Amino acid sequence: MDRQLTELAAETAREASTFLITLRELASGGQPDTALPLLLLASTQLHAVGARLGAMVDVVPREQFEADTGPDANLEGVRNGLHDLLAGVDEYVEVEDPVLSGEVVRGLVSDDLTQVASDLAHGLHHYEAGRCQEALWWWQFSYLSTWGERLAAAIRVLHSLLAHVRLDADEETVMEAEMAALHAEPEPEPDPA
Repeated sequence: MDRQLTELAAETAREASTFLITLRELASGGQPDTALPLLLLASTQLHAVGARLGAMVDVVPREQFEADTGPDANLEGVRNGLHDLLAGVDEYVEVEDPVLSGEVVRGLVSDDLTQVASDLAHGLHHYEAGRCQEALWWWQFSYLSTWGERLAAAIRVLHSLLAHVRLDADEETVMEAEMAALHAEPEPEPDPA
């Protein structure tokens, strides 16, 4: 593999690992107050890497079969934790295929993020076994066929949820925050000496 593909594989592996760590931490109940912004941040960063995979020429593995990566990652705990974390706002509706269909379907953000995590983990198994080209092929293929679409749907929902949380505050709360900001004491300038 050439140097650019090797670097892309390493970058994708780092982002995939970061995404998986973030999901596991949030699914375990850590940082529920910052879950929405952290999920949105992790998802959008990963989506940028996926877009690079989708924009490049197809990666073709040397072998005509996919090597066995071992058992699938057990992500049911992550799925259940995310579902609990997003209780009441996990379900959404979207257009199934905006190009070929106008059918409205239901989805769960927790299912989408878990599917993404599963696809990423599969590629990571290849990468960690030293099969960089196979990992890139898998990440590219699964980005175009599955996780890119699921991640895009989750990002849209997470963005919408975060916007509602931040912008749908009642007028009294907004007014109190504005008054507090107006009457806040300015921080003293540091002494240049």
